[in-house]
Amino acid sequence: MTVHVRFAPSPTGRLHVGNARAAVLNWLFARRHGGRFLFRLDDTDTERSTREFATAIGDDLRWLGLTWDSHFHQSDRLDLYHAAANRLKASGRLYACYETPEELELRRKLQLARRLPPVYDRAALKLSDADRARLEAEGRQPHWRFKLDQTAVHWHDLIRGEVTVDAASLSDPVLLRADGRVLYTMSSVVDDGETAITHVIRGEDHVTNTGVQVQLFQALGYAVPEFAHFSLFTDAAGAGLSKRLGSLSLREMRENGIEAMALNAFLARLGSADPIEVRHSLDELVEGFDLGRFGKAPAHFDPAELDHLNARLVHQLGFAEVAGRLPDGADEAFWLAVRGNLTRVAEAADWWQVVNGPIEPVIEDEGDYLAAAAAVMPPAPWGPDTWKAWTEAVKAATGRKGKALFLPLRRALTARDHGPEVKDLLPLIGETRARARLRGEKA
Repeated sequence: MTVHVRFAPSPTGRLHVGNARAAVLNWLFARRHGGRFLFRLDDTDTERSTREFATAIGDDLRWLGLTWDSHFHQSDRLDLYHAAANRLKASGRLYACYETPEELELRRKLQLARRLPPVYDRAALKLSDADRARLEAEGRQPHWRFKLDQTAVHWHDLIRGEVTVDAASLSDPVLLRADGRVLYTMSSVVDDGETAITHVIRGEDHVTNTGVQVQLFQALGYAVPEFAHFSLFTDAAGAGLSKRLGSLSLREMRENGIEAMALNAFLARLGSADPIEVRHSLDELVEGFDLGRFGKAPAHFDPAELDHLNARLVHQLGFAEVAGRLPDGADEAFWLAVRGNLTRVAEAADWWQVVNGPIEPVIEDEGDYLAAAAAVMPPAPWGPDTWKAWTEAVKAATGRKGKALFLPLRRALTARDHGPEVKDLLPLIGETRARARLRGEKA
């Protein structure tokens, strides 16, 4: 059997970290087992789906490096869903209902007031042909519900273990609206069945829906896939993450300097028993990937932890990996000098300005000391040992040591109290600019 999984977002908004986690886990599972990854856009919600969001989701997947083996839009397959609906009608599993939303809401409130579960009472099944004709003569168009077998549905979940959903406690789901629009439960099952999806890997908020879909797979004659339901992300306080929270969209993270592989590594391990570590390629994440390592407990998404992982990755990036994102003229020596002090690649631009100027040096009543330091400055050319030789000469000439020796020089040369090692920056700054800054000149 060839493993075949899918990532099926709705193009009704930007891709956020919860969506991206589903994409990453499905992609890694497929590659780990030599399988195929399908990218499907569930765009039957014509009121909210947009081409802009569809394009943006594809761009986000490419940024993460998650290539797909096949791709389609559900909006191109409506005939297929209606054909499946006709099969269900013919078999008696899809039945017409005529209640208005207001009538259904009133029934729900009455059931709750009587302390009964708000489950659809199947009143439509008691309608006679004459009743249906009368309702349609009134101008009512039916919506269509799937008649559930009122039995327990069992499956072995690859993450949660043995799971049971009691279908007798559920309302028969609406599969077709009165205007003929197909709803998610129907279109998803038909596509999973028609494309031979072998594993459905998604969030635990779909567990109950899976119980319904198992019966629908069976009613349509499709093979039932295996399921894995991962826990949902929560924030530090244990509250759920909103998918519309802009700071957690992939676009915002990308613009904020998060590296794709930092996010991949974070999403691939968060909520599992495996440590979250820096990884430089998706191939490294594929090796050893195992859904069985994930637990049922909520996974706490901490942006600070992602930032820390991102910084660690930036510290290890080679020049070739970042050259196109550095200021014009920046070379490998510059990158190696500053990368250990960055949390984002874009921050290198600040240090490019420090190296090349002009900057305003910070001079605080250190004129005589800096003049003495300039007097013993080694001549060019400068290299990695120049800073040590110079500061030893300054120490011998002035008697200073420790912070009193080093900090005034750092402030004059970089206008900063902290940063990359001055021994690495000094050859990049150069003798002419360094002497000018020691004199307090903007250079």
